[in-house]
This record gives sequence, C-alpha cells and structure tokens, in this order.
Amino acid sequence: MSRFKKGDKKEMPGITSSSLSDIVFMLLFFFMVTTQMRETENKVQVKVPEASEVTKLERKDLSSYINIGTPIRSLQAQYGTDARIQLNDSFKTKEDIRDFVASEREAMKEGDRPLMTVCIRADQDVRMGIITDVKQELRRCSALKIMYSARKPAE
Repeated sequence: MSRFKKGDKKEMPGITSSSLSDIVFMLLFFFMVTTQMRETENKVQVKVPEASEVTKLERKDLSSYINIGTPIRSLQAQYGTDARIQLNDSFKTKEDIRDFVASEREAMKEGDRPLMTVCIRADQDVRMGIITDVKQELRRCSALKIMYSARKPAE
C-alpha cells in the first residue's frame, strides 16, 4: 500500500486580489511622477520647415523655447497678422529676450546654467530678419547653444 494517494485531485486555489490595489496605486503614482505637463501655451502658428538633420536633446529640462510666428486666429484681432515673438506665455519684443534668458538661467541650478539650450521654434514663412535679430540678442546675452526645434506644437 502506498503512502500517497494518487486518485485525489486537488483544486486550483483562487487568485487573491489583496495586493491588486497596491499595484494599481503604485502604477498611478509612477505615472503621476514621470508625466510632464505642457508648460506654455502656443499663441503663434508654427508650421515648421522640413528638417535635414535631427539632433536629440539630452536634457529637455535645460531648454527654453522661443516661438516665432503669426498669432493664432483668436488673437489676430488684438495683435495683428505680423510675425510675433512669444516668450513663455506672452508676446515680447527682441529687447525682452535678454531678461527672458536671465530669468531662465536664474531658475536653473548653478551647474546646469552652462548647459542651457535655447530652442527657436519658427514658422517657415517668417522673415529671416526677425530670426537674425533674435539670434543677435541671444549672442549679446551669451546664450550660444541654439537649436531649431522641429517638433510640431499641439493644435
């Protein structure tokens, strides 16, 4: 006679859901921490030209964006249809670029300031004179890392 019963089949135990809520909250917390919200609202229309060479930014938190283009339709009655420079959430002139770069540098850590990159996001129909003026102002305030962004803004 054998000690082990071969004929007795055991049922498969049910799946416990006691740790399911912990896993859901852990995933929720992960996505809340890693998701970045859009910082500025685009107030200019930007149709970017085709890119011939693409370089990926290593650290996007060290980049500041300058948008150049015609105001969106809802703001054209107030600002006209000429190309405008948008710094953060407001329209500025080329003289305000120096203050913009200084305030962006102040918001960064001391060691990250030399790594700051200014991304110019300009419409393909903007006159080159405006872009040249912006680049001259960036040179005057020693913001020499300039990148032309090819990312299409959210409409």
